[in-house]
Amino acid sequence: MSSPLTHFDPHGQAHMVDIAAKSETHRIARTRGRITMHPATLALIRAGSAKKGDVLGIARVAAIQASKRTAELIPLCHPIPLTRVAVEFTIDEAASAIDVEVSAETVGRTGVEMEALTAASVALLTIYDMCKASDRGMRIDAIHVVHKDGGKSGRWDAA
Repeated sequence: MSSPLTHFDPHGQAHMVDIAAKSETHRIARTRGRITMHPATLALIRAGSAKKGDVLGIARVAAIQASKRTAELIPLCHPIPLTRVAVEFTIDEAASAIDVEVSAETVGRTGVEMEALTAASVALLTIYDMCKASDRGMRIDAIHVVHKDGGKSGRWDAA
């Protein structure tokens, strides 16, 4: 019986999945995540007065950079040519939080979920890094895939 875990061979050893026989298709993944903080920290970010500079601008660039380096961080990921990475932030004043949404795209033989998840994670980690001097209690959570499309499995949307 074969395992539904594709990164293990029949002997239970980890391996990189062979994607040679897969068709190249347009693939997209969209992910989200959130960082919650003290209202004063959110006010610093919103005003652009954090000591380290433009927090969201730098977090956006960090996310894009991270998406391109995913295969270096996640051992069994294939390096893939990204055709587009978009990073959007939404400030939620009521929750004293910032939400990130990342869309990653490629034309290739494997999906871009890991690239989008890595980008969202690094965006939030960058916000934490840039603001930790004023708020060490920030909380990062809810990083998840909300949409993917392309390839043999087609479209999937989170419930």
